[in-house]
Amino acid sequence: MTIMIICGLLLALAQLWLIPASLSLKNVNYLLSSRDNPPPQSALQERITRAGNNLQESLPAYLALCLLAMIQQVDLSQAALAWLVLRVIYIPCYMFNIIYVRSLVWGASLASLIYMAVKLV
Repeated sequence: MTIMIICGLLLALAQLWLIPASLSLKNVNYLLSSRDNPPPQSALQERITRAGNNLQESLPAYLALCLLAMIQQVDLSQAALAWLVLRVIYIPCYMFNIIYVRSLVWGASLASLIYMAVKLV
């Protein structure tokens, strides 16, 4: 489960920092500033921001469930991996506005969290 936690944190690093920064390379001065006056964002940048906000809502639950699985010595590695894979798939679905698939992927990732929680009870 340690690997799953580290992968979850790497996902957060990529989705919350690397991808948004790579889409803002033309605004290097803004990226290096205190960011008081943000430049206008493209629709793609706004989608990445919303997808990142969504990750921030579910990542704490994922991390807590992984830690509890380690403490209770319950093998939830398959469910944790499923959540990770689904969250990686969620990124391009949101970026490229694949609306129905995105909702299915989100629902399946939520189901993975619910499964993990039920197995810990």
